[in-house]
Amino acid sequence: MLYTLAGGGTLCGVAALVLLIVSTATDFWMQYQYAGSSANQGLWRFCIAHKCHSHTIAVAFWDATRAFMLLAVLSCFSGVVLGLSAFTNGSKNRRIRTGGIALVLSGFLALLALAIYTGVTVTFFGKRFTSWRFSWSYIIGWVAIILAFTAGGFQLCAYQRTTAEPAPEINLDSCTR
Repeated sequence: MLYTLAGGGTLCGVAALVLLIVSTATDFWMQYQYAGSSANQGLWRFCIAHKCHSHTIAVAFWDATRAFMLLAVLSCFSGVVLGLSAFTNGSKNRRIRTGGIALVLSGFLALLALAIYTGVTVTFFGKRFTSWRFSWSYIIGWVAIILAFTAGGFQLCAYQRTTAEPAPEINLDSCTR
């Protein structure tokens, strides 16, 4: 049962890591119409009529969202590595627990990043552009949050099971006969 929970946590963690990386790196957090052309933006650049440019202005919410997403990726990566190391060296309770904590932390960091982005987008960009919507990079960020929390929960449950299982009883009577 331990390896099933820890393996499920590690598998969810790998999926969360891939989605966090894709979400952070791609340019489709928001799509809108700008001067009659379709446009989209991500954390690092914006594209108008399929021509992309780096964000040239330093806006605190982009910096905060970027920082929290990068920290979420790093935390998720460490949680996955710790989860995998528990399988290679046998049952390492501390590694399973620490991996679970790292995965939950990753979920919280990504949640904070997406909450900041959502708040600013709805209050600022929602008023600036008439036709806009959140796009697939943003959506898979939310899916990654769910997977990171699930992965951390599995790892922590696996840790609880290892500490709750009683030690096997040794029958000394059978050894003396």
